[in-house]
Amino acid sequence: MSDTMADRARSLLVPVAEPQAPAAAGPVLPGRPDAERPAVHAPGPQPGSAGGAPCRWCSTPNRPDRHYCVRCAMPLAETADATAPTRAPWWRRLLGGRQRETPWAGDRPRLRRVFDRIGTWITVAVLLTAAVLGVLYLPDGVRAALDHFAQRAPVAPDRITASRSYPGHHPELAFDKRSNTWWGPGVSQSGQGEWIEVGFSEPARLLDVIITPGVSARADEIGESALPHRVTATITGKDGTVTTRRLTLDQGAGGQRRPFRVGEATKVRFTVDSAHAASADKQVAIAEIEFFGPSSAGR
Repeated sequence: MSDTMADRARSLLVPVAEPQAPAAAGPVLPGRPDAERPAVHAPGPQPGSAGGAPCRWCSTPNRPDRHYCVRCAMPLAETADATAPTRAPWWRRLLGGRQRETPWAGDRPRLRRVFDRIGTWITVAVLLTAAVLGVLYLPDGVRAALDHFAQRAPVAPDRITASRSYPGHHPELAFDKRSNTWWGPGVSQSGQGEWIEVGFSEPARLLDVIITPGVSARADEIGESALPHRVTATITGKDGTVTTRRLTLDQGAGGQRRPFRVGEATKVRFTVDSAHAASADKQVAIAEIEFFGPSSAGR
């Protein structure tokens, strides 16, 4: 029984080959040596870089004598401009010539649309038009504002004439500061085409005029004559230019003030174009004409 168990145990053992002597080595070909790769070092501060401008792209300090960055090889000449950016002129910015940052690779720059260009040119045209109009009309606008707020003072004419006059009612009576005297041409109906004229020895700056129609300023005497309705004022300036103004008067008693800013005038003629209550037994009449200009005390 012991032999049988011994045989079983022996059958479970794995046979192991006997060690053999190593075979003789044959000839071996020489191997090709690999080339040594250069060591790569991360760029850092270079010797003597103190005082040099750092690169605008990677911020690596470089020596002052370098023209290209030691790390990214970008030109260093742009670095000085980047540290002190200059502002473009206003006209270049308005026309779209603003300095823009160079886009990075892969970035899509903003497209300039057609409407943007149209809006820019419209803005330029509006500004130019405003500048031209300001140069042309600004002095007159300033003068008009000063005249509007100026104190008024009466201006008396030096010469007074008329196309014709009714006996006893010569044209000087229309400028005597009395409302119960009057001038009339002595013709019936509306007196169309009849005129009364004044002259100034020195050019007078006129701002307003007050015309009192009829033979008096009293309402109970308003029906005794025809009343001027439409009157054409012909003004002669100190430089000889002639301008006209159309005045429309109401059918009522008393003085009627009208704006009359005509600059510096040497002669003014009032021509009757039509009249209220015209008839064959009435003539047109004007009781008073008063001119007003800026007061020297209010300047």
